[in-house]
Amino acid sequence: MATAAETTAARTGAREHVELAITGMTCASCAARIEKRLNKVEGVTATVNFASEHATVDFDRGQVDLEDLIGAVEAAGYGAALPAAVTEGDPARPYRSRLLLAVVLTVPLVLFAWVASVRPPGWEWVSLVLATPVVFYAGWPFHRAAATNARHGAATMDTLISVGTLAAWTWSTVVLAAAISTSTYFDTAGAITALILLGRYLEAGAKRRSGEAIRALLELGAKEARVLRDGAEVLVPVGELVAGDRFVVRPGEKVATDGVVESGASAIDQSMLTGESVPVEVGPGDAVAGATLNSSGRIVVRATRVGASTALSQIARLVADAQAGKAPVQRLADRVSAVFVPVVVAVSVLTLLGWLVVGGAATTTAFTAAVAVIVIACPCALGLATPTALMVGTGRGAQLGIVIKGPEVLEQTRQVTTVVLDKTGTLTEGRMAVSAVLPAGGVTEDELLSLAAGAEDASEHPIGRAIAAHGRERLGALPEAASFSARAGLGVEAVVDGHAVVVGRPDLLADWGVRLPAGLAAEVALLEAAGSTVVGVAADGEVKGLVAVADRIKATSRQAVTELRALGLTPVLLTGDNEATARAVAAEVGIDRVLAGVLPADKAAEVARLQAAGEVVAMVGDGVNDAPALARADLGMSIGTGTDVAIEASDITLVAGDLRAAADAIRLSRRTLSTIKGNLFWAFGYNVAAVPLAVAGLVNPIVAAAAMAFSSVFVVTNSLRLRRFRPTEDEEHR
Repeated sequence: MATAAETTAARTGAREHVELAITGMTCASCAARIEKRLNKVEGVTATVNFASEHATVDFDRGQVDLEDLIGAVEAAGYGAALPAAVTEGDPARPYRSRLLLAVVLTVPLVLFAWVASVRPPGWEWVSLVLATPVVFYAGWPFHRAAATNARHGAATMDTLISVGTLAAWTWSTVVLAAAISTSTYFDTAGAITALILLGRYLEAGAKRRSGEAIRALLELGAKEARVLRDGAEVLVPVGELVAGDRFVVRPGEKVATDGVVESGASAIDQSMLTGESVPVEVGPGDAVAGATLNSSGRIVVRATRVGASTALSQIARLVADAQAGKAPVQRLADRVSAVFVPVVVAVSVLTLLGWLVVGGAATTTAFTAAVAVIVIACPCALGLATPTALMVGTGRGAQLGIVIKGPEVLEQTRQVTTVVLDKTGTLTEGRMAVSAVLPAGGVTEDELLSLAAGAEDASEHPIGRAIAAHGRERLGALPEAASFSARAGLGVEAVVDGHAVVVGRPDLLADWGVRLPAGLAAEVALLEAAGSTVVGVAADGEVKGLVAVADRIKATSRQAVTELRALGLTPVLLTGDNEATARAVAAEVGIDRVLAGVLPADKAAEVARLQAAGEVVAMVGDGVNDAPALARADLGMSIGTGTDVAIEASDITLVAGDLRAAADAIRLSRRTLSTIKGNLFWAFGYNVAAVPLAVAGLVNPIVAAAAMAFSSVFVVTNSLRLRRFRPTEDEEHR
């Protein structure tokens, strides 16, 4: 998922982080053994993911190096390498030829054993000939792994399969050679091998599909860029781009890397990154993300981030980190898997001895019951239950613009009772816009706007820029202003079309001897109560009217709040704005509880107060001042259009600016958690129910093999259902 350079050099303080590709694992017990061996190395903290076949390791470079880590894995009987050094292929391919041989030879084996009319002369000797290549060639991966584990004093799922098939084949061969009058089990040995191979084959394909979403995300980037060199376009590989390079993106091409538009205008399709299906209009000064699609015009972009620092790479790394971690619900499965195999072997031996003590006709049952116990109890499904659901769920989230940072987040979403929403940039667009233009008597809206926008055109204040932008959008060209001056905190003064114009707070107009008439003064009170900031406009000593500016509420905010309520959450508005503005915004989006006038430094304290009152708090924000509150909350969700600091402090990143994604993130997290629990229930329940039946001699070894293979495939297939997760709204509205 990450390049070798990224994985080997992600330093945090005195420690380093590396991701290793592990080869040779066949079940959860293997992963547990490798994890235990790595964690015994001084200065190392490691987790091993059986489903993704990767180990995530944090280590102290002063105490251990990469070679030591690889050596520890190899000492446990497995292989390890940096992901870049492992050639990715079809994980099901190693099983294909062996499975084909096993199926072709096992079909007649089973027919001979169960259908007397098709048996040829000397059919038991024919069965020996057919079963031998199935057991020893097709089943060789199991025997090899079992032998490797035995050399290291360990037993895994392969040990169970190897012991079971070899016992059946050996017993049957002895019976046949010694002419003992009892049943042979060549069909059992062959069928177990074929069924387990089939299960492995299906499981390998399903495991690969579980990681497709993140692999597809990584492959979305452009391969080449049209870099401007001495005024000419030069086609270069994306890997050669450096920050500061200027490159051209034509209609239909992908943006090569993160950057800022220097010239041109276009609509950018960001759906692959944000889940937002509507293209976003961009022009000079607007940021664009690598791998997004240029839908219309030609633009020139200056690269700001390249390689591992791009938005796409950061999302992929966050998702990979989440997939490598372990949810709290997985710990019990890990503990059970680690001790399960030796316990099963002991139960099998006791089963054999118990039936032999019974004696007589029970001798045959003793053997079949012992083999059935060994085969049916393999804990493979337990090892796959959590990581496959986690891989599919986080991968689907990445496709929808929802980045879940760690598996423990899933538990937190289940417990949340209250969601605290920042106002600016979360519920609102985060930029000022003109909300009302109210001319005085005898003045038209266009006349008022021409004077106000002309005066504000040189202003750097957000209110002034909003008025100028609105004027330009409505009137086209604005009149030039002369003698411009800004009065900090009050407004601006300028000469526009020969008129001495003042735009600002009533105090500034009063300095010019201008007072608002009663009707306009009443409008000011109404507009401010509705959450707008109001400025007066006067020219040549006469009031020309009012212009109201507000941070516009996002069109989807009210629906988002409704969806959060539907999830059983209580929304709370937390803002530094005044009470009137906060109440107005809250009323419009459907929030009852408001915490207004909160200083940036106090936001985390407000979250802590809610927690002290017994609430489990989720916080949604986008700014630097939200970072402490995001970190303090039980579940932090950052709007991805916000700052890197906020994104780093959160548990879930909503890449798009749409607050509805917060509800989708909680729904997806809860769905993933419920899938994990469903998988674990099936895996535990299967073993709890199946082992006693096998001990009682009620399960044939062939049926046991089929059931065990089905259990693993069921768990992975159940996890794959998360790929069909849909947002609450139709995709066309996203």
